[in-house]
Amino acid sequence: MHRILTYNVHRCRGGDGRLSPARIAKVIASCEPDIVALQEVDVGRRRTGGVDQAGEIARELGMQMHFHPAFHVLEERYGDAILTAHPSRIVKTANLPGLQHYPGLEPRGALWATVDVDGQPLQVVNAHIGLLAYERKLQVQALLGPDWTGHPDCTAPAILLGDFNAVPRSRAYRRMAERFVDAQRAAGVPRPTFPARLPVIRLDHIFVSPGIRVLRTEVIRTPLARIASDHLPLMMEFTLDDAP
Repeated sequence: MHRILTYNVHRCRGGDGRLSPARIAKVIASCEPDIVALQEVDVGRRRTGGVDQAGEIARELGMQMHFHPAFHVLEERYGDAILTAHPSRIVKTANLPGLQHYPGLEPRGALWATVDVDGQPLQVVNAHIGLLAYERKLQVQALLGPDWTGHPDCTAPAILLGDFNAVPRSRAYRRMAERFVDAQRAAGVPRPTFPARLPVIRLDHIFVSPGIRVLRTEVIRTPLARIASDHLPLMMEFTLDDAP
């Protein structure tokens, strides 16, 4: 049995206004995951004290870290990361298409890693997509297309996860659910992940391909998780079917 977790860490700024990568790492460590997908991570940004948040969280967890900056100006970076203690390699990192004529929209990115789990290659794609419906449409189309999960190398077993800013009734969610299985639905009754203090909306999702058996999902609602970020972490326990 293995565990994977997706977590929008809100640049490690909690509901109490305190910046603490160590607190985020403590929330994650309590779940004992094998693989972690992070969104909204600051690296070297003045607004968060110049800290390499991705590196600091990875060190606290004893994991290897892969980071992709969706935003990069001089030494300041902001983006998403995949952490794991298993052997892994990055396959692709890139920004997702956006709406260039809308000034001020946050750039969005994704990263794809192959993680060796029980001697099998598991494809993990972590993404953070936009707030506007048409923006999400473009970005989900890209994620399902030939450069990402539709690529010949992105074969099952594969996991697409992250903060999709998409509720289950949205077109973006439905497109992903046509291609992959929503792990929360497969495991039982889905639970909301946002906002952390009183969650009412499902914005964070884990989608799985054939070859992955979902054993259990859990939205982590500990007192620490409810204050460490504005999102709650979503964890999935799973096994891989035997390779053919």
